[in-house]
Amino acid sequence: MITSMLQTRSSRLRAALLLAALPALAAGQDVVQVAGDSHRVLLDNAQVRVLAVTLKPGQKAPMHSHPASVAYYLSDGKLRITLADGKVVEREPKAGAAAYGEAVTHMVENVGANEFTQVQIELKAPAPAK
Repeated sequence: MITSMLQTRSSRLRAALLLAALPALAAGQDVVQVAGDSHRVLLDNAQVRVLAVTLKPGQKAPMHSHPASVAYYLSDGKLRITLADGKVVEREPKAGAAAYGEAVTHMVENVGANEFTQVQIELKAPAPAK
């Protein structure tokens, strides 16, 4: 009986530790690795990584991270964004607009009726002076 109680407590402790660590684990997730069906690398060098992003209606990009980046929207969209802390925000980007974003860990879902497309430019180190 004591062994059973200790195993139950140990299992609960492991589960609690795993849940507490999830945001940290998600922070290291590269969007191309977890959402390669919607995010494709167009260019990658020492200064930037440029991504082509296409989300079909209802499609999700699982929890992942981006460094500071610039997005250029190729289509209108309606997105539900879940941040690492669980906060949910909805955004409706418009085709032809651009937006700057600080580094972020989030999940994105296309909750609109149409396919959403954008070019995302992730910023890296500045280019050295010549």
